[in-house]
Amino acid sequence: MRTCRESHELSWRTYNPGMSCLFCRIIAGEILGSRVYEDEALLAFDDIHPQAPMHVLIVPRLHVPMLNALDSSHDALVGSMIRRAAAIAKGRGFDESGYRTVFNCNAQAGQTVFHIHLHVLGGRPMAWPPG
Repeated sequence: MRTCRESHELSWRTYNPGMSCLFCRIIAGEILGSRVYEDEALLAFDDIHPQAPMHVLIVPRLHVPMLNALDSSHDALVGSMIRRAAAIAKGRGFDESGYRTVFNCNAQAGQTVFHIHLHVLGGRPMAWPPG
């Protein structure tokens, strides 16, 4: 199996059979998760190791390994991820009290799955600086 890092050099497309990418496997339904939202471009699901009462991950169906791999053709995709984060936070009642959105890029920043994803956290006080 190719890893996410290896696969991003081959292609950026929806789920690629044979990939070891955890999020591609969740998107394909090979691994079940608590799905919060899905459409033709995105899938949102509850994090299995939540860091807050609300901890949702928003993942594009398109395999893009990290923020550094984005270009202007991805602007609408990233915009839809952010708008979906706001909608999920509102739907769970955290729009007024507050929530945090986080993209991690590369291992030192905490990225463990190399498929771009947006964390949406809420329901507890958040410290600054994070981490």
